[in-house]
Amino acid sequence: MAASSSTAATLSWSSSSFFQTFGNTVNESVKLPDKRSALLVLAQKKAKKTRKIILKEDVAELGKKGQLLDVKAGFYRNYLHPMGKAQIVTPLLLKEMKMEEERIEAEKKRVKEEAQQLALIFETVGAFKVKRKGGKGKQIFGSVTAQDVVDIIKAQLQRDVDKKIVDLPEIRETGEYIAQLKLHPEVTARIRLNVFAN
Repeated sequence: MAASSSTAATLSWSSSSFFQTFGNTVNESVKLPDKRSALLVLAQKKAKKTRKIILKEDVAELGKKGQLLDVKAGFYRNYLHPMGKAQIVTPLLLKEMKMEEERIEAEKKRVKEEAQQLALIFETVGAFKVKRKGGKGKQIFGSVTAQDVVDIIKAQLQRDVDKKIVDLPEIRETGEYIAQLKLHPEVTARIRLNVFAN
């Protein structure tokens, strides 16, 4: 029995050199009233695990296609990835996205420049002549429509224009009018129409 008490004494908290040496650096050592010390273990805060992803399609209440987001790893692993809605962002993917954005910007710039050139052509042509059957005084039968303007442009300039982009005032008598063609969100061409009765 004496041997077991000596073993217990060597393994007691107060006599252990390991805990006395490293107790204050790793965790805090707390002194108990009866000359024993206890090791106080502090829980470390769990790190939040997030993933940087890019959405492959629109996801309700999360974001739109092509958007870069940080989401919880579990949400990506359990929902977004299996459903094919997102993928992890890599340096190669970022490079590809940047190249795609540059290509899209170059295409937008080219379309805008093309619209500006077309607007210049329309504005330097002069007046487009529109013939209508005449009535009393300056009155004409019917009115000039957007489709009439599209047909005249096709006949004189061999250019196809969508009638949805033509903005016309109401034309019910002879005279000169200005029509607008919305060629691009930032480019509007003004053309003159000379309406006369035959």
